[in-house]
Amino acid sequence: MNFSSMNQAQKSLFQKMEQVRRRQGKVRDTHITLAHGSGGKAMRDLIDDIFVSNFDNPILSQLEDQASFNLASLLQQGDRLAFTTDSYVVDPLFFPGSDIGELAVNGTVNDLAVSGAKPLYLTCSVILEEGLPVETLRCVAASMKAAAKKAGVQIVTGDTKVVHRGAADKLFINTAGIGIIPQGVNISAHNIQPGDAVIVNGELGNHGAAILIARGELALETNIESDCQSLHSLVETILHACPQVHAMRDATRGGLATVLNEFALSSDVGIRLYEESIPVREEVNGVCEILGLDPLYLANEGKLVVVVSKENADKILSAMKSHPAGKDACIIGEVITSPPGIVLLKTVFGAERIVDMLVGDQLPRIC
Repeated sequence: MNFSSMNQAQKSLFQKMEQVRRRQGKVRDTHITLAHGSGGKAMRDLIDDIFVSNFDNPILSQLEDQASFNLASLLQQGDRLAFTTDSYVVDPLFFPGSDIGELAVNGTVNDLAVSGAKPLYLTCSVILEEGLPVETLRCVAASMKAAAKKAGVQIVTGDTKVVHRGAADKLFINTAGIGIIPQGVNISAHNIQPGDAVIVNGELGNHGAAILIARGELALETNIESDCQSLHSLVETILHACPQVHAMRDATRGGLATVLNEFALSSDVGIRLYEESIPVREEVNGVCEILGLDPLYLANEGKLVVVVSKENADKILSAMKSHPAGKDACIIGEVITSPPGIVLLKTVFGAERIVDMLVGDQLPRIC
């Protein structure tokens, strides 16, 4: 039967059957080839089999070159749009506690969440090296699906590119995300005031240490796992307890030290940390001592720094401790007037030292 001669019901049935047929088609190649980036059938089979089947939702199922949204429904959730993007080149792709797929979803969700936004939609673009095992890509996509479901977001559009063998390193992922900031929420480093308290939601440096060990370049055996997790639910708990949060940021590359230096410079204040209050696992400290690293600069993928007024500190700390992602939360420092733009660490011996901005990178390709 000619498609143009079908009635509407027949056309609808045909289109549904065609969608099912396409999604049942499996990638038969065991490794990525240049054909998977050619725009032809091999590429379509790869997208349908691995990405559409995992990320399926009403917006993505349209299979357009873009995702479109109803603005009225977005405005019902808040009055401002938060938009972010990030790329992930972590090595190795799979490491204790997580992998590049979960990292890509949670990293972008967290960048939205620390602005006070409710994360809603993500994009997923991948750059694949010729020769990458298809099963590796399938595992990464499944991990992204699970992370997106847990975070309550939808992956609604994306792109796939394949480069020659040796032109990349297995797999790179770029994700962008949008969320809605509710009315009355104004989180910014420029809000920080002298007297504010500095709070973190748990142990620092686990992700950086886990990646370092996973690379197998050191003869070390530990049970350190990445802290990779979505923080949007914890942020919701914090804002429900007290919407008047001054500043919030996730401590990823550059770790706690970099975040606090950025805060101090943005608000022209000083920050004093108390070494004895900073939570770092004994194993992470051990790795750092062996390699001459500082845990304050190690990357995290499930830790945020919250700056709030002294009056609201205990209320927010209690709220954070009630949440699984904040059960080990603690106050680690305070905002001071002088010296402006400087972060100080009061050591366990009573002396003070400057915690400067990281120069270079302690550990490349950490996320």
